[in-house]
Amino acid sequence: MAKSVASSISYKVRGMVFLPPNRIIPVIVVPGIMGTNLRAKLKPRSEKEQNEEVKPGEPAWRPPNTMVGGFWDSLSWDRLTPERRQRLFNPDTLEVDDSGPAHIAHGDGRYHVNPVDVRQRWWGELHADSYGALLCGLETRLNEVFTPVSRKDERCIAQHWKDVMAIDPQRWGVRRMKPLTEAELEKHARFHFPVYACGYNWLESCGKSSQRLEQRILQIIEYWKGMKKKCEQVILVTHSMGGLVARACAKRIPDQIAGVIHGVMPALGAPAAYRRLACGTEAPNFVASRIAKILGTTTYHTTPVLATSPGALELLPNHLYPRPWLHVRVMYPGGPPDAPETAFDYLHLPNAVAPNPYDLYRDMRRWYRLIDPELADPTGRFEDVPGGVIETIKTAVETAEQFHMKELGDYYHPNTYAFYGDDSRQLSFGQVRWVGRKESSAHVVFTPANVASATPMVTYGEEGARLVLVEHDTVVLFKPEPADTRGDGTVPHQSGAGPADKVRRLFETRGYDHQGSYNNDDMLALTLRLIVKIVQGMP
Repeated sequence: MAKSVASSISYKVRGMVFLPPNRIIPVIVVPGIMGTNLRAKLKPRSEKEQNEEVKPGEPAWRPPNTMVGGFWDSLSWDRLTPERRQRLFNPDTLEVDDSGPAHIAHGDGRYHVNPVDVRQRWWGELHADSYGALLCGLETRLNEVFTPVSRKDERCIAQHWKDVMAIDPQRWGVRRMKPLTEAELEKHARFHFPVYACGYNWLESCGKSSQRLEQRILQIIEYWKGMKKKCEQVILVTHSMGGLVARACAKRIPDQIAGVIHGVMPALGAPAAYRRLACGTEAPNFVASRIAKILGTTTYHTTPVLATSPGALELLPNHLYPRPWLHVRVMYPGGPPDAPETAFDYLHLPNAVAPNPYDLYRDMRRWYRLIDPELADPTGRFEDVPGGVIETIKTAVETAEQFHMKELGDYYHPNTYAFYGDDSRQLSFGQVRWVGRKESSAHVVFTPANVASATPMVTYGEEGARLVLVEHDTVVLFKPEPADTRGDGTVPHQSGAGPADKVRRLFETRGYDHQGSYNNDDMLALTLRLIVKIVQGMP
């Protein structure tokens, strides 16, 4: 179907319309955590579903889309108290918001993106600054493969595909890759690729979010069949947490999915999730400090939102993450001026004695605990729940545990490709280490036992520092070390490389941060190349 408008009979210039092929392969972009816009439910069915901070239909989470907007938003978010954050991010009162801005690139001479199509394909559900370029780039490039060069039915390969063909594979982290051929592009051009988005409530379990994705896949396929088109399968392009959502969905309906491309997925979880919940969001530079103010700079701000959120807890290092990754170190003062300090690590968790990381997350007594239950319910929401906030936290942790160990496991769709960040300029938390310092006047003898059983003090200091009491008389201040390993600023290379030997090809890449991975031209080009690769397996 093509749309046109009537013109005067005196207007003699002919128009040309390109009709898409009858064979349809929808491409669905699945975002990462906090990449979906959320609003208060339009039609709350009970008082329990009524958000206490914003009115029905009003945005609850819509991240800023410009640097300037982010600066001003950070100021207002920084003033949001823990109580207000808990009330605002009550998952029972929120739903996906499809009315967010959807950026459409114009003026570059490429295939036009119809604003009506954009809305109907739910682009407004996603954070435009993170995913607008990806959505528009896929829509314009996938559906324009060849361009006419004369009136004699001649053609040439579109410039954006020439650019993909010319890329040095080392920019994708591999030494060599089979060149993209014109024959492959010819087969690709036999299909039409409408690009869709699928957001989800990222406070809820990825398992529940995967059900929403499944419904959308089936809905899209049925729509095109109703339009008398041939449409049997979709292609999924995921970012970060969206990869976990897509894997759980693909495990149930693999035959409806032609292939999956995972970008910067925390396949094994990320210690940064522990760091941000236990200590607040780190801020190594000015831009990160603005983001931290929005997400929460202290554990007082992050705990009321994340402690009872299965979705957030599912980003923690899971049972497949290399252990141990949580350490406790004590620094000893040096002797003479030329004698350096010495250090000794007393705790390494999880370990052979306590291998299950979810037991670590359920432990709310130790001073190095992930969650302090005293901070998790500032509004008293869970006072009337059996077991109160402690049982609510344990239920959320159990949901995350069941998702990873039973619902997801190490499953990947059989036609999966993945890329991840392995960049020494984008330091990530490969582990978390608490570091304390023994004062010269302290006479206590530190042991693994007394360090583990130290009494937590009431307050939390800057950057998540914790005062603890060892042997009833020695106060030690433990601080978390900065990020320590290669990655993308959020997901460490250990977790990004988790799909190795389980997918068709894994790409070790550099040159971007976690949130901006698909805004990187090389990663967009890689995604295009992999979609063509997936299409070659279509009948």
